[in-house]
Amino acid sequence: MNNWAITSLEGKISIKHGYPFKSEFFSDIETSFIVLTPGNFYEEGGFKRQVGKEKFYTGEVPEKYLHEAGDLIVAMTEQAAGLLGSCARVPESGIYLHNQRLGLITTDPSKILKDYVYHLFKTKTVREQVRLTSSGSKVKHTSPERIYNVKIPLPSVTEQQKIVNFLDALENKIDLNNRINAELEAMAKTLYDYWFVQFDFPNENGKPYKASGGKMVYNDNLKREIPEGWSASNILSVANLLGGGTPSKSKEEYWNGHIPFFTPSDSDNNVFSIETESYITDLGLEKSSTRLFEKNTVFITARGSVGRLALNSVPMAMNQSCYALKPKNGISFSFLFYLIKELIHHLEVKASGSVFNSIVSNDIEFTNLALPDDKTIIERFAEMAEPIFKRIEIATLENKQLSSQRDWLLPMLMNGQVTVKHKTASQEAQHG
Repeated sequence: MNNWAITSLEGKISIKHGYPFKSEFFSDIETSFIVLTPGNFYEEGGFKRQVGKEKFYTGEVPEKYLHEAGDLIVAMTEQAAGLLGSCARVPESGIYLHNQRLGLITTDPSKILKDYVYHLFKTKTVREQVRLTSSGSKVKHTSPERIYNVKIPLPSVTEQQKIVNFLDALENKIDLNNRINAELEAMAKTLYDYWFVQFDFPNENGKPYKASGGKMVYNDNLKREIPEGWSASNILSVANLLGGGTPSKSKEEYWNGHIPFFTPSDSDNNVFSIETESYITDLGLEKSSTRLFEKNTVFITARGSVGRLALNSVPMAMNQSCYALKPKNGISFSFLFYLIKELIHHLEVKASGSVFNSIVSNDIEFTNLALPDDKTIIERFAEMAEPIFKRIEIATLENKQLSSQRDWLLPMLMNGQVTVKHKTASQEAQHG
């Protein structure tokens, strides 16, 4: 065991409040600056990009509230459950604004490293102290003074740096996989749009169909031109639509089993969904109207965060607030995933710009899309897209393993039960 002193953060860190940027200058239209909020934090810690949901700023920006890359920020308000005390490192300079609900942490590097504080605030012992000393009945708040009183075991700066190097090596690999996955998914999406939205799939000569003069025919149902040999059809021509159900919450024996149970809160629009918040038992599956959906089923959320997708990489059950779309024989799950994304876009257009708060089966059944009568084009797309999806799946599984390793080691590294042997990227940990 270690002989690290138990000490408070008082005198070792400083926390500066952010600036009250005026909401009248917030914009959905892209500008040079983005206002950060607690929504930019993952619950467990780390920076969360809000792609498509950024709060761009059009007003004047005080220079001292413009973040630099590597700035350490902490959520001082629990905008969503579990976010209070979450830390993140700002990824880029000159873009992100230090908002009033966030604290900017600086440290005395002779006592504690800023990056060490980042990892320290991922531990349950620190976060629990922040939570227990917070104020507010509905929305919890903390303050610099309350955080300064947090007690921690503190190793030497040299030992801190070893721990930071080790944990950062894991996080950098996870981040690299995430960035590769995003690029791969964008490639597959671009290919789908090129073939099935712009209609420039390869013709019999291998040239882009529409761009090279392929015959287009006006479709009365869709109110636009589509390739000859295509027709207006709903998604049920290529997939089976299935519903879910929830085991009784009053039956403890139905819950905390080994079967992942998918709900709208589990969807983040990733190609593959592995983690769920809830698990049910075999008995819970048997005694409810849900079922076990096999791998490569597409889930669509119907209530709550409506119209979000997930493609499962493991068998999962699903609650009644979602629909499952299972590809029919001969139809690729990769094609179906993007076809459903296109379907969601059409539903949003039908809603005339309003935010629809639910989807019913008729919305899915009565929305027509342009589909090729000859399914060989779907097969050709699958030949190119499915290997991309496989690479995404492999990286996603690797990230799950790396995250589990990090989460298992983190508390032991922070209390000295495990020590780091080396300082390189190939570091190992040993029990101390």
